[in-house]
Amino acid sequence: MIWGQKECPLGIGSVHDSDIVEIFQLNEEQQTKLKNWSAELGIRNDMLKEKARVLLKKHEESPPDVLLTMSKKYRTILDSMQSNSRMMDKRLLGIFNKKQYNFYVELCSGLSLTPLYVDGLVNEN
Repeated sequence: MIWGQKECPLGIGSVHDSDIVEIFQLNEEQQTKLKNWSAELGIRNDMLKEKARVLLKKHEESPPDVLLTMSKKYRTILDSMQSNSRMMDKRLLGIFNKKQYNFYVELCSGLSLTPLYVDGLVNEN
């Protein structure tokens, strides 16, 4: 990855799942997995959002030194949410066929983003 160059996310679990289906022409099995993983991501991140909400509520009127510690915990929660999204994107990329994955790489390159790498594709068609 070029220093400072950002990764190229698919964005599973966003309102754009239907765009992913259309752009990459996902087959029925891939669509089912996308739907399930999107739901799983929602559950995972809802739990983290609740944890963040409780943390913020608990420290509404805390002194600066406590807020600094709290902000590190909050950052950890946000990082976990980002990791969850990346994991789901990699899952979907892992079931792409060669043509779909190559198209993904081409789109990312056109946006000057670094594609997520996956070990071997499930369907080599």
